[in-house]
Amino acid sequence: MLAHEIGSIHPQTIPKIEEAIEQCHGTSLETHLKEYILEPLRSLKRPHPLVIIIDAIDEWRDHLTFMPALSYLNSESSVVKFIITTCLDPCASHLPGSDNILLQTYPLLPKSDEVIKIYFDEHFEAVASANGRSASNADVNRLVELSGGLPLWTSTVISLLSHRFSDSLPHEILLKVISSQHQNVSSGGLIELYRIALAHLFPSPGVQRLFRLYIGAAIVLQKPLSLSDFSILTGLPSHAIRHIQFTLSVLQIWVPPSDSENRVYPAIMLFHLSFLKFVQAATTERAFATPAFDSHSTLGLACLNQVASLPPPSLPQTSPLCDLHHYAVKYWPVHVSNGTPRSNDLWLQTEHCSMLQRITADSQRRWATLFLQSLMPGRCELMMEYVTAAQDGMISFLRRLARCLGKCDGERWGFGIACLEVALRIDGGNAKVWLDLGRCHNARGNSIGSLKMHEAAVEAFRHALRLRSDVHPNLSQSHNKVASGLWHCYQQPIGNTSTSNAAMCCQKALSTLPVPCPNRFSLLNHLGVALQAVYEHTGDIATLNEIISLNHEVLKLLPATHQGRAALLNNNAIALHALYDRNSDVKTLNEVISLRREVLELRPASHPARAMSLSNLAVALCALHRHNQQIETLIEAISLDREALALRPPPHPYRPLSLINLASSLHALYQRTDDLDTQNKVISLNREAVALLSTAHPLRPSSLHNLARSLLSLYERNGALGVLDEVISLCRELLILRPPGHRYRRIHVEFLVELLEKRFRVTEDARDLAEIEHFKTEYAALMAKEISK
Repeated sequence: MLAHEIGSIHPQTIPKIEEAIEQCHGTSLETHLKEYILEPLRSLKRPHPLVIIIDAIDEWRDHLTFMPALSYLNSESSVVKFIITTCLDPCASHLPGSDNILLQTYPLLPKSDEVIKIYFDEHFEAVASANGRSASNADVNRLVELSGGLPLWTSTVISLLSHRFSDSLPHEILLKVISSQHQNVSSGGLIELYRIALAHLFPSPGVQRLFRLYIGAAIVLQKPLSLSDFSILTGLPSHAIRHIQFTLSVLQIWVPPSDSENRVYPAIMLFHLSFLKFVQAATTERAFATPAFDSHSTLGLACLNQVASLPPPSLPQTSPLCDLHHYAVKYWPVHVSNGTPRSNDLWLQTEHCSMLQRITADSQRRWATLFLQSLMPGRCELMMEYVTAAQDGMISFLRRLARCLGKCDGERWGFGIACLEVALRIDGGNAKVWLDLGRCHNARGNSIGSLKMHEAAVEAFRHALRLRSDVHPNLSQSHNKVASGLWHCYQQPIGNTSTSNAAMCCQKALSTLPVPCPNRFSLLNHLGVALQAVYEHTGDIATLNEIISLNHEVLKLLPATHQGRAALLNNNAIALHALYDRNSDVKTLNEVISLRREVLELRPASHPARAMSLSNLAVALCALHRHNQQIETLIEAISLDREALALRPPPHPYRPLSLINLASSLHALYQRTDDLDTQNKVISLNREAVALLSTAHPLRPSSLHNLARSLLSLYERNGALGVLDEVISLCRELLILRPPGHRYRRIHVEFLVELLEKRFRVTEDARDLAEIEHFKTEYAALMAKEISK
């Protein structure tokens, strides 16, 4: 879609877009951004970047996948930039991937009173006034006050006054609006305006009932349908649908498609989200409230009726299925799962349950085949054999379909969830179905970084756990699933208390196991990982000691040849290094080094994690060198860092880390030898690391600081003013990356003051003196703030 817009505005980009169409099938989203957006715009050779505006991105189902991919374009701001509007602050709401995107946020400010007044004045000229009455200046001023600067409120008022839809005259509607009890939009004026509008559009109980049926069904509608098909699903007469559509056009903000007179479109395609939230809110008065649950329930039952009427597979298909059958086949699980209670007792009382029970086994098999074909056309032959081979009823069909679809992303993944939700309604006491649902939510949570998905997984795993008795052979596995799910919750940016729950779950699971037990190792490992996260959050030394004790127990249970031994040794080394950071005990450090050496032996030259093991051992040896000051220890660390760097040639993602580590160990050597060649090597390594790190990369600030410090050391050696200028330039970039409010800004402000004072002593430039005073004032304020805390 974006490429289509670019091609429409700049036809010279079309050849590049055509190349993208040929080359990008089945490739990553980052490749799509490069070929469809970046390369066509590069071909324009513009002196300034093209700006792409994406409005209301949070209303787009796939924005959680799209936003992180934008980090690919961080270094291309001279070619393309994005302006994205959203109801959510991507930083404050911890939008997945936002930390990796080079972005700056701005509040979308309201329009000024002057602009709103000009809008009203211009549009009131076109509003027909009854009995020659027009809006007074006082009326306009009151409307400006009520608008709160919100264009949506303003345009809705004009739309209401411009249409004759009831016996009320325009000036009567205007009086109703300006007499609103709400002082402005922020205190509920938009909601009040919707209430006034609907009261005039649908004044009687009969038309209000028709409105609720129509708008509720349109809100949950999954795709456009013909007027006749929508009428069959909702039970609304076609003439009533047309009348409601015409009446509601007053509140539409999007231009309807050209065929909208004969089709019904999902409400999200026509109305502002605030209006749809209003009619679904629990606080909305009963005449206009349309709970999505009830609407899903209505469409779900209607779809099941259509599925029951599918022609049997034994009859030859003389014509393809009609659109209504296609809709019912594809979407009944979505509607039923969102429009019926989970409780099996309540489910048994629903018409949906009765209807599903009347669908024969052959019709179920026919539905499963058509359902899979609609979601995976041309790619589902083997899957269909697997699904239709089910022998034990609808639950088996639904579970098998969910397993096939759970491996997919986006829309198809959601259908898998819907299938499992229906299976739970049929038999909520089936622990296996709950486990399937938990796995499905967990997988989705991992793919899009969603805390909500992981929390749903935990809920499902807990249901499975409650359904298994204390003597069930898989009880410990169920405990483990809950612990694992809670751990995934903790890994999300706003989950910081779940690890203690995960640890408790693991401990309870351990108490249910006999000793020895093959599952004990897995649970101990989960418990250790959960407690490590607890320690990182709390810093509690008792937790750290428990982690180390657990790791020792796990290693005792593990054979020396076990494939997971290296990872467990590494975990133990991490915990012991944390303990060393607390107690500075060289015995603890020597144990860390011993573990690191064992890990390295288990990871030969061909092992993908060898470079990391080399780096970890080098870090520990550098720490030991600070204790024993033995040059041989430092030389070994440097050798290990060089080997790790050689295993990470460009464009290896961890090459910058190896460059930083080697520069650090060589800097320690330079401090011992004062060798100029070593110093130059340190600077060269730091320069390469900075060049490889994008502005948004989390390692860039520390890498800039390292380069600045190594260059400052060179300046102190040769006194070259150009070197000092470069150090100051690097420090200025650091301050950009550490804006006001950042916890490390004070350190960099202090460093910049030190650098500017050095330059002032040489140049006596008054501009430096003014900056020194400015940053000294900021430094004093930051210190005062820290002290107050």
